[in-house]
Amino acid sequence: MNRKATEEEIIRGYQRDEQMMILVFAQWCINHDLDPHEVYLRAYPAQGENPALQQAVELTVPKEEAGEIPDETVLGVLSLFGNEELAFAVTEEIGRRKAKRRN
Repeated sequence: MNRKATEEEIIRGYQRDEQMMILVFAQWCINHDLDPHEVYLRAYPAQGENPALQQAVELTVPKEEAGEIPDETVLGVLSLFGNEELAFAVTEEIGRRKAKRRN
């Protein structure tokens, strides 16, 4: 494989992984009765609509059909891709959920 082909394959791999990260985030939101778009916009208010997020939301399943996604997993994949702002918004939601359980 020549250098250009190798670079293109690496880019495609990263894009697939990034799409998987977005899907994990979207499904985690659905599993916790959250709107993925709303959580995303809190993290990135200037970005507006995100086509990759919309595509991921279309691939989610109802929470009754989904497997559990641990909080640590979603935070880990967001951090892996440098989405610290989104990880912070998710952390806020986790805190709200835990506060509701205590009350």
